[in-house]
Amino acid sequence: MIGARIAALLIGYCLGLFQTGYIYGKWHGIDIRSKGSGNAGTTNTLRVLGWKAGLITFVGDLLKAILAVCIARFLFVGKYPEIIQVLELYAGFGAVLGHNFPFYLKFQGGKGIACTAGVILAVCPQAAPICLVLFVVPVAVTRYVSLGSILVVTGYLIQAVIFGQLGYLGIQAEYLPEFYIVSACFTGMALWRHRANMKRLLTGTENKLGAKK
Repeated sequence: MIGARIAALLIGYCLGLFQTGYIYGKWHGIDIRSKGSGNAGTTNTLRVLGWKAGLITFVGDLLKAILAVCIARFLFVGKYPEIIQVLELYAGFGAVLGHNFPFYLKFQGGKGIACTAGVILAVCPQAAPICLVLFVVPVAVTRYVSLGSILVVTGYLIQAVIFGQLGYLGIQAEYLPEFYIVSACFTGMALWRHRANMKRLLTGTENKLGAKK
């Protein structure tokens, strides 16, 4: 089944290459990576091009991750039903990798939060309500999008382990550790991509949503 895991990752990576924010910016004559924070994700697109662009970018990045998961399920559920959720998670992680490190943009993409949200909705929807609260409330109170993003990926990992141990994910016990490890990769990737944001949060210099630079 190693081949299936690799195939799922590659499927996800290929879909993750669809850089919604970059493409939207190009349609409007802007390389989004040359503006604002230099990031090709939702938050920078929102800051540079406005709410409409930010929403379109978020939805596009969310859907490409969901599509990656759906394709993995369609291809592998008949042959590997006992490990399908793990393969779906690999596809989702591949989408995050493709979004964060698109080869045709010199590996300069986004931070993968919208993609991760799509994976949560598709693979572990039980975690979605709390993740939504963990994002909306802190951002509404502090206007720090990065804080909400960090809390979402951390909250997802904790819930994935709890739901897995309680048997709510429907995954065989022998595959649960792998599911947890791949889930931890989402969190680790997001935290690493937000390392500069975390430093600014600690020093009180992080950019607030809606604030002018």
